[in-house]
This record gives sequence, C-alpha cells and structure tokens, in this order.
Amino acid sequence: MGSVDKTLFLLKHGKDLLIVQIYVDDIIFGDVQGVRDEHDVGTSVLPWTPDQTPQGTFVHQSKYTRDLLRKFEMADASPQMTPMSTSTALDADEDGKEVDQWRFRHNQKVYRGMIRSRLYLTATRPDIQFAVGLCARFQASPRESHCTAVKRILRYIKFTLEFGLWYSADSSLSLLDFLDSDHAGCRIDRKSTFGTCQFLGTSLVSSSSRKQSSVATSTCEAETKHIDVRYHFLRDNYEKGMIGTVKVASENQVADILTKPLDLETFARLRGELGVGEGVDKALIKGEIEGLKCTESGLSSWL
Repeated sequence: MGSVDKTLFLLKHGKDLLIVQIYVDDIIFGDVQGVRDEHDVGTSVLPWTPDQTPQGTFVHQSKYTRDLLRKFEMADASPQMTPMSTSTALDADEDGKEVDQWRFRHNQKVYRGMIRSRLYLTATRPDIQFAVGLCARFQASPRESHCTAVKRILRYIKFTLEFGLWYSADSSLSLLDFLDSDHAGCRIDRKSTFGTCQFLGTSLVSSSSRKQSSVATSTCEAETKHIDVRYHFLRDNYEKGMIGTVKVASENQVADILTKPLDLETFARLRGELGVGEGVDKALIKGEIEGLKCTESGLSSWL
C-alpha cells in the first residue's frame, strides 16, 4: 500500500513491479512496462495503450474505439471530420420522437449506453469532450435529434480511429492554463459552458467542459466561501510572482474547443494544440488527414 495514497498498491518480485490504482469502481493495472488496462469493476475492460519512443509517449484507446463502433453497429457508417456541426443547436426537442425505448443487444438503452461509453473515451480524446457533454444533458428524455448528434460523434471517432494523446519527452514543467466560456450558449436555460485545459509544458494533463450549474439556496454560502478562498489563493500567488495572467486572442484560445462546435479548420488546429493526433509513428503527431495537417503543438509560444 502506498505511504501517501492508500488506494495505490505495489508488489515487487525480483526486478518486476506490479502497480494497482483503485478509484471508486475503477482499477488501473500497470507494471514496469507501463499502464496495461483499466477495469471498471463488473462492467468492462478498457485498454489504455502507451506507445513509447525516445521522443515521448503516445496514449490511445484504439481497441476500445473499434469495439465501441461494433457494439453500436456503426463500424460501417460513413465518417465525419468533426464531432459536431457548427449548425447544431440542441435543445429539449419536446415534440421530437423519443428514442429511449430502443434497445441494442444485452437490453442496453441505446442513448444512455452511447453516452456512457464515450465518457470513458474522453480520457484520451478531449477533442470529443464538449460534444459528449452536450449530448449527455438530454439523457433523461432523449429524442431522435439527440440520437443523431450522438451518432455523429461515433462517425467522427471512426474518422479518427487511431487518435490519442501525445506526451513529449522534451516538454517542460511550466504550468499553463487556458480558460474560456461560451456565454449563455445553452438554448434551454441560457447558461454558459466553461472549458478549461491545463498543460505541463506542451503536455495536456487535465481538461474540463462543463455547463454553469445553478446554485441551490442551501449551498450558496458554501459556494461563496469556496470561490472566496480560491480567489485569495490565486491573488496571493499572483502578487508573489508565482503565476501570471495573459489575455488570449480568440484564435489562440485552446479551450475554445471545449465550449462550442467549431468549423473544420479551427477544430483541427485546436485539436493539434491539445496534443491529440494520429499516432507515435507520425513524428510529433504530424500527418496528413484528408488534406488537413495535424500540426505540432504551438503551445511553446506561451511558455
């Protein structure tokens, strides 16, 4: 058992080392060769494949992605180059036809099953995080329009089957945080969607895409206190020169990909900035994809 993290377990046998990390109902197994797989207890095994080279490590879930397409009978579907069209404006669509009664094999509810499966995939595919999060808002009463949007995500996944995250061995340890919001973007309640992504050098370590939540009266004081503590913590470190803030132009705002649907050119460029690309055999995620180039991360200009 780890001396600091009590959910981390280590077993040594000669030169071999087994590492087991437990988080709620998720278990990650690893050894001296790297992470092998993640097991959601009682559900499925999600393969995490690290491809390592002297230049860095490429982490992907290609096998899980293929299984996902077969499971939802989308392996032969026509591919899409973005997960969501810029013309997509999902709302409750109360007059639309319900789809929750549709079932696939094993008596799974199609819409919720699709959403749940994609949530696992966002760990190595932050480029679908906004689209999945938006579709997840309609799980209580999904309509055909929502199902069409979810299937488009699958079509995009098919187009980018071998994509994953690149972690450069030359990346610095400078912390860089992008924050953006789509003000009042939700068509139902006009709440904003906030996107944030954190990098160590050029390596993505965390990302989030969330709709602004309403604060219940009973927790208003607690929320205000939380914001107050965080604000003073940031201000204190800013005054000490530990951190700095820079206004980022819209065209350079990496977190924009986590707040709204984007046109193809902008989406592909920001996807490359996140470190998402086609594989370790493509030097630093450089490669041609239907005439578009996944460019090498340009984050170094901010460091």
